[in-house]
Amino acid sequence: MSHKLKIVGWVAAGAVAGVLTTVSLQTAARGALAPLPLEELQQFAAVFGIVKSDYVEPVDEKKLISDAISGMVASLDPHSQYFDKKSYKEFREGTTGRFVGVGIEISQEDGLVKVVSPIEGSPAFRAGLKPNDLITKIDDTAVKGLTLSEAVKRMRGEPNTQVVLTIFRKEESRTFTATITREEIRTQSVRGKVVEPGYAWIRLSQFQERTVDDFTRKLEDVYKQEPNLKGLVLDLRNDPGGLLDAAVAVSAAFLPQDVTVVSTNGQLPESKFTYKAAPEYYLRRSSLDPLKRLPAAVKNVPIVVLVNEGSASASEIVAGALQDHKRATIMGSQTFGKGSVQTVRPLGPDTGLKITTARYYTPSGRSIQAKGIIPDVLVDETEEGSPFAALRMREADLEKHISSGQGPEVKDAAREKAREEARKRLEAEALKAPTDRRPPEFGNEKDFQLAQAINQLKGRPVLVSKTQVERKEEPKEN
Repeated sequence: MSHKLKIVGWVAAGAVAGVLTTVSLQTAARGALAPLPLEELQQFAAVFGIVKSDYVEPVDEKKLISDAISGMVASLDPHSQYFDKKSYKEFREGTTGRFVGVGIEISQEDGLVKVVSPIEGSPAFRAGLKPNDLITKIDDTAVKGLTLSEAVKRMRGEPNTQVVLTIFRKEESRTFTATITREEIRTQSVRGKVVEPGYAWIRLSQFQERTVDDFTRKLEDVYKQEPNLKGLVLDLRNDPGGLLDAAVAVSAAFLPQDVTVVSTNGQLPESKFTYKAAPEYYLRRSSLDPLKRLPAAVKNVPIVVLVNEGSASASEIVAGALQDHKRATIMGSQTFGKGSVQTVRPLGPDTGLKITTARYYTPSGRSIQAKGIIPDVLVDETEEGSPFAALRMREADLEKHISSGQGPEVKDAAREKAREEARKRLEAEALKAPTDRRPPEFGNEKDFQLAQAINQLKGRPVLVSKTQVERKEEPKEN
């Protein structure tokens, strides 16, 4: 079964859910350099000289140095990364929620790119693209055979340049071309709606610079439509994380003033810090707190938080804070387990270093690194279960992951057996027609976990998972 991957017109840093890190942006590199190991640096210089003079063909000196830095940083853990000019630009676009492109939410269907939705007001919206349109060619390149990320890269580009998309519209049984001029697009990381009278659903797909403002506006809209809100579902499924201050702000929207949201601890003095539910801990540049616009009822409305294996980093901070303060019921599957904080330090105008500087801890002091948040109520993806959950990557599966620092790691002996069974089911599922194996969209009427969340809020019976068990932290491979 080809898992349906949904991308809002761009690929974030780390396409696997959970790999996008919780980051704290720093604007200056650290002051004094640590003492340098001269003997090892001499060896490095000797190797550099030999490669430059003896290699079979001329080498790019700058690329050699850049690759050496990348290798050094990548050897630390899965989330530390050296940014060259191109990757630094892409990372900054990922955290700001801005990119240059055509402005469509896309997924993949039968090897083609499917339009899930054009972003309102975008070039694609103005060109008349509709949900369920299939993109068969991008300029002169056939989409069949391209990965989703390759297709995204071809649709992105410089402002005011054009791209020609060949569209097949199934309901009209016709193919046509659309010439679209690229422009800066602002992605929407927040969606939401009133599901039924008294109950609403708000989904956060990522924590970006604009997330808190968009989240506040969406909550305001919900309360305008439903002033007597009885329950709210906060959907963090497949939310890979993002900015730490955005996670603190979203938590603060529901928590009492000044309670602890998350604490961090690392080698540097500034990495030992406690973030609280107060504006000074999440306002970045503006002195205006958007959360002050929210109705007072937000602090008391019953909440269910939906999470799964793809909920990581910043989304785990929110789930952990609301769980520890008993402010929400957490439902779904055990989360990804990324309990580390990365700091981005610019090395110049176009390059930077993202490095792991701390572990984070929930208000009760739990490190969830390589463990994850355990839901209060385990709920499967469908009424039939979660047959492919064992195949999904979590922090504990990543090579060189750091440990939780709290107790020994336990090897799950049944893990590989479960994976093998899931692989066999996946092969059988792949033989089915695409319409029979496509998972439902989050938030629609066939969303089983959302339906169970509404049942929980109403005090009705919930179909609890009969198969899910807590997954322990697994030992690192040396």
